[in-house]
Amino acid sequence: MYSIGSNLANASLRAIFNEDESNYDFARPGYPETLYTDIRAFLHDGKNAGLYALEIGIGTGQATKPFLDAGFHVTAVELGDKLAAYSAEKFRTYSNFRVICADFMDAKIDHAGSFDLLYAATAFHWIPKPDSYLRAREMLRDGGAIALFWNHPYMRRQDDATNVAAAGVYDRLRPAGKEILEFNASMTEPILFELRQSGFRNAEAKLYHRMRTLSTEQYLALLNTYSDHRALNTTVKNQFAQEMRDALNRVGGKINIYDTIDLYLAEK
Repeated sequence: MYSIGSNLANASLRAIFNEDESNYDFARPGYPETLYTDIRAFLHDGKNAGLYALEIGIGTGQATKPFLDAGFHVTAVELGDKLAAYSAEKFRTYSNFRVICADFMDAKIDHAGSFDLLYAATAFHWIPKPDSYLRAREMLRDGGAIALFWNHPYMRRQDDATNVAAAGVYDRLRPAGKEILEFNASMTEPILFELRQSGFRNAEAKLYHRMRTLSTEQYLALLNTYSDHRALNTTVKNQFAQEMRDALNRVGGKINIYDTIDLYLAEK
């Protein structure tokens, strides 16, 4: 539903996330607690409280609360004004949080060069490379860490009737033109290579797995958080929604989604 490592992400697609912030917050999943535990452990600090973190592309804050609750001072950068305002309100009770509405590449950020952690949750691929990595390094103190993570939903398992039903709709109305593979360890190599090429040290990748079951309407709401789906013309989008609704309702009114979350950690 998105392409990691692609520079095809342009300003118009990036802006689409800013159109319906409440649905985005409702429909998008969070991340496993073990992922946050692994990030905190990578920092080689027993407490983490009082450390400074910079979040890139906060959206509606699916990955923010665990860091705030652990005592990090979080500065978030968000391009969308509605998303930035939503997150500011969502975390208004946290004195250790602030959000800047700006493009990460141009933002004027306090503590630049002294952050202990820079992280991005399903967002870093929107920033053109290699400048994104160079800019990230500029934000970190020596020995600071970068943590990049994404969620890869997979719905093509042939032994799952809900996946087969959904795949039929995709193949008719939104054919991929190539085989869709479930994310695996070999697919982590490009980002590890980019981190190393950009001067980061001790780069490593971790994978996490889970299954989510969504109702038909929950799945349709989720689809409306993806830029490529929202960019479809109205006729195709409406037809897709109706055919997907019919297909999933015939197999119990639900869909099983098999997620692989990939985390990349490295030091400056």
